[in-house]
Amino acid sequence: MELENIIMELIIHAGESRSFSMESLRAARAYDWPLAEQHLASAKIAAREAHLIQTQLIGADEGVGNIPVSLILVHAQDHLMNAMLCRELVEEIIYLHREISALKNR
Repeated sequence: MELENIIMELIIHAGESRSFSMESLRAARAYDWPLAEQHLASAKIAAREAHLIQTQLIGADEGVGNIPVSLILVHAQDHLMNAMLCRELVEEIIYLHREISALKNR
């Protein structure tokens, strides 16, 4: 597979992860905890796929610059890091939302 296609796959999976994370947060706002968990699980799967591609690229680079750094590669890395941060923050926000919801329902 040509490098640009591999990088696009990384962007696609990272974007899916971020989108599922945000859908999870929307479900939590509606108190739909099972759907929120389902979306978080999907976000993790998509992030894992993106991370596998990133790991393959790092391995192919061998730490010596075998993979040319391009704007699209930097963009892909940015997408992945944002998706990972988004998922982590969404997990924490959902946890807090559940705790507050439980306190209100006592």
